[in-house]
Amino acid sequence: MEEQWTVLKVVQWTTEYFKAKGFEQPRADAEVLLAHVLGMERVQLYLNYDKPLSPEELAGFRGLVRRRAAYEPTQYITGKQEFWSLDFEVTPAVLIPRPETEVLVEKALEIAGNKPSLVLDLGTGSGAIAVAVAYERSTIRVIAADKSWPAIEVARKNARRNGVAERISFVVTDLFDPFESMPLFDLIVSNPPYVSDEELLDLAPEIANYEPRCALRGGGKQGLALIRKILERFHSHLKPEGSLLMEIGLGQAEILEAGLSLDLAGRFEFIEDYSGIKRVLHIRGKGV
Repeated sequence: MEEQWTVLKVVQWTTEYFKAKGFEQPRADAEVLLAHVLGMERVQLYLNYDKPLSPEELAGFRGLVRRRAAYEPTQYITGKQEFWSLDFEVTPAVLIPRPETEVLVEKALEIAGNKPSLVLDLGTGSGAIAVAVAYERSTIRVIAADKSWPAIEVARKNARRNGVAERISFVVTDLFDPFESMPLFDLIVSNPPYVSDEELLDLAPEIANYEPRCALRGGGKQGLALIRKILERFHSHLKPEGSLLMEIGLGQAEILEAGLSLDLAGRFEFIEDYSGIKRVLHIRGKGV
């Protein structure tokens, strides 16, 4: 008699297999992939532990397990990721949204309040920041910019997916290139590439082998080349009472602080993420 594989048995076996591979969240990975195959929400697995899998379901699941075993991120396998309690499509054309970026969204919403605001999102990627702020504030209009056309297409889909497409305009551009040197924006937000050249060599295989390198590499020994380009140019596009919010990497706040203190004394701060890392640089405009 052929062995029967129930939901619980499949989850348990796959968890142990992923644990042996050294994955950080073996059970979560197993549950996410199985829920995807079965067309369920993850929580529904707990109500269906005794459900046997059909041969077709089992074959489909084994295919996904093989992909994950090759270190492909679960988000690319399932094609989705939650961010700010919203559902985002993700593909290998964009970075997978991370929870720490929600700190930037929180600060952006605090700054914008309920007043009408024009926001520029530089390097929008999946559109996570642009969509989240537009979703929370009907008074916000966003221009979402990225130099990658495939990324812009993903971001556009996510805007439609979350019902905010009419308030976000999408532009394929390298940083500020198409914008005139005039103070148009109330808020400039960015989660730019900030991985150093050295760090690129030591990235986990899930990141190194699957996430777009152009969206990771910040340039130079400190990973700050692109961040510094933004810092050199943002004032020309920000209203005097506006703000710049930019995500940065571990240890970069200390490097940036020395240079910033010369020109921006009293007008900048670093905001910590949920792990206590200085994750977001906030610079207030010259009129604040």
